Amino acid sequence: MKPDKRNNNDSGNNKRNALGLISIILWALFLTLLFRSCWSSYENAGMVEVPYTTFKEWLEADKIQQANVESGQITFTLREGVEVELPQQEETGGAGDLMNALLPEPPQDETAVTEYVTVRLSGVSDVELMNQLEEHLPDGAYTKPVDNSAYLLNLFLAYILPILVMVGLFLFMFRVGGKGGIGGMGNLGKSNAKVYVQSTAGIRFADVAGEDEAKENLQEVVNYLHDPSKYESIGAKMPKGILLVGPPGTGKTMLAKAVAGESNVPFFSISGSEFVEMFVGMGASKVRDLFKQAKEKAPCIVFIDEIDAIGQKRNSGQFGGNDEREQTLNQLLTEMDGFEGNTGVIILAATNRPDSLDPALTRPGRFDRRVPVELPDLKGREEILKVHAKKVKIAPGVDFNTVARMASGASGAELANIVNEAALRAVRAGRKSVTQADLEESIEVVIAGYQKKNSILTDHEKCIVAYHEIGHALVAAKQSNSAPVQKITIIPRTSGALGYTMQVDEGNHYLMNKAELENKIATLTGGRAAEEVAFNSITTGASNDIEQATKLARAMLTRYGMSDEFDMVALETVNNQYLGGDTSLACSAQTQREIDQKVVELVKTQHEKAIRILTENRAKLDELAQYLYQKETITGEEFMDILNRDDTENKPENS
Repeated sequence: MKPDKRNNNDSGNNKRNALGLISIILWALFLTLLFRSCWSSYENAGMVEVPYTTFKEWLEADKIQQANVESGQITFTLREGVEVELPQQEETGGAGDLMNALLPEPPQDETAVTEYVTVRLSGVSDVELMNQLEEHLPDGAYTKPVDNSAYLLNLFLAYILPILVMVGLFLFMFRVGGKGGIGGMGNLGKSNAKVYVQSTAGIRFADVAGEDEAKENLQEVVNYLHDPSKYESIGAKMPKGILLVGPPGTGKTMLAKAVAGESNVPFFSISGSEFVEMFVGMGASKVRDLFKQAKEKAPCIVFIDEIDAIGQKRNSGQFGGNDEREQTLNQLLTEMDGFEGNTGVIILAATNRPDSLDPALTRPGRFDRRVPVELPDLKGREEILKVHAKKVKIAPGVDFNTVARMASGASGAELANIVNEAALRAVRAGRKSVTQADLEESIEVVIAGYQKKNSILTDHEKCIVAYHEIGHALVAAKQSNSAPVQKITIIPRTSGALGYTMQVDEGNHYLMNKAELENKIATLTGGRAAEEVAFNSITTGASNDIEQATKLARAMLTRYGMSDEFDMVALETVNNQYLGGDTSLACSAQTQREIDQKVVELVKTQHEKAIRILTENRAKLDELAQYLYQKETITGEEFMDILNRDDTENKPENS
């Protein structure tokens, strides 16, 4: 018979509720005392404090005009014209002086009578005080202490009532904030992990396309959770942790949800940022609570999204460290390493910054397996498009292979966005289904932005843009091993592009040789070269081309080793390869100067080659540019037809 875990949980909740209520009362008492102390210091800021013995001497000498006797202190004023000498007081520099320094001074009235205050001696009963007041002060010049009932009322109004009001305010805030009732203060260390329930409408492996290797690895986890005896019979142990790495939008979180849909075990999901807390130790408490819940519901899966928020490399105590984050990481390391082999708790984590994770977290025994979730290839992109196309109405005759080739380098999230943009475009056009043109246009929307309807170019600017884009296409067509031209347009886009030339590879292209990279640089310089050949001037339209050509030429020298001078020496390192791939040079200043010179020479050589190609084909350049100027958008087939037709027609004349 299993123990009743619910009773244990109820007992733990009761303890947390009691601790939360006690903490609220203590906080309310502290704030009340602090407020009363500040208010008392403010009220007494304009009074002169004198010793009790001095007060008795002035009373015997008939120097006091009026007195107010309270339970703890006496406030009084002197007779008009009486001059007294105050005793010398030492400056203590205590909390009272600090409080008086922090509080604002009350407004001063020059005509007001100076008030004095004295504190009655504690533990000493002065029974003769009232008789002395009656003897030396006129009738009505002094007030007697209040009775006990009034004193209790004053105590209730001054202390007990504010405490009750603050306790009620705390309880209201924690209830509204969803902290779990009275134990809100005690529940700061709860993990707040979401538990996915088995559902027939959830995400399955069939809904995830383009990541066959990742699905195969995760399918093994699902099989182990369904039938662990099959693996234990041979002595195999499942990895305790599986790390999903890859660029943003490739489907890491979706794969984790697919695991939840395929397995019949509890699935805990939490983000790494939810462990980050303001209070020290709360993040570690959340980790303990999470793994406690997981052990109670084993076998199960725990998924931590964006684990780099808490799993970054620990420093050596230098300035800028985060003790809270490091404590959270240390607790996570302890919990993962403390599992036994048969607990059945498997950790899934996703990140796009694996290089920043702590080595103690990624070692075998914690995250044993790293599953890459890379950008999909041509086949993967086609499968992803078909999966997302099931959710929309597709017109017959749509070629997803062509769309996939046009969307080279797109992630799964971008492909889903392309399909959705195509559906939105079909609705705007009043169609009931998505056509091939909708999908191709949506790719251009994702890449270059929407068409600028109100952007009006002058005829001269439009002509320059036409020559610029034809220059790119013509240089690419006249070179070998260049991707064929798919589309050319001079319609401005919201991204800032005044036009663009789309080149699409026929298939997957994983390796590029030196000649292909040089041809690509020449193609990038073709736009500026066309402006120089046709107009003998240059414009600002080639800024993006210059940036890409320079970046590619530098990579050839520093990363790919395509130079005789530097040979196979890595002069540049890539940081955060899944987040843009920022680079940093790893060489001396002299070597950097030589690299800059080689980059300039390389780009300049390819620029001269582009000018030579366009000069040799000046007639074709003019004809194609005029055709693009009139049509504004032409396809790759139209471009090649005109090019080949001209070649055919010129042969008899040249012969």
